[in-house]
Amino acid sequence: MLLAFALGAFVFLFYLPVDYFDTGKSMCASVWLFDLECLGCGITRGIMHLMHFDFIGAWEFNKLSFLVLPIGILLWVHLFGMLIGQSYFSFFKRFY
Repeated sequence: MLLAFALGAFVFLFYLPVDYFDTGKSMCASVWLFDLECLGCGITRGIMHLMHFDFIGAWEFNKLSFLVLPIGILLWVHLFGMLIGQSYFSFFKRFY
């Protein structure tokens, strides 16, 4: 169920326009309370731009998106492997 949700979310985000999240108010509590951006600010927008191969836009929103998206994809593949009984990345077994 979790795997289907993760894949569905990825496909849904891929079909949204690349600039869908670019405008609007920030949802970060750090910005609301202290008017400071945290390390996660812009990660959703950065990943959206990275998924649409807009590398410059992704770099401008959040540089960590270049690290978070590949790790997320590897984790998704690992979860898929657990579901079908095949371990693709034994590295993730250290964390559970």
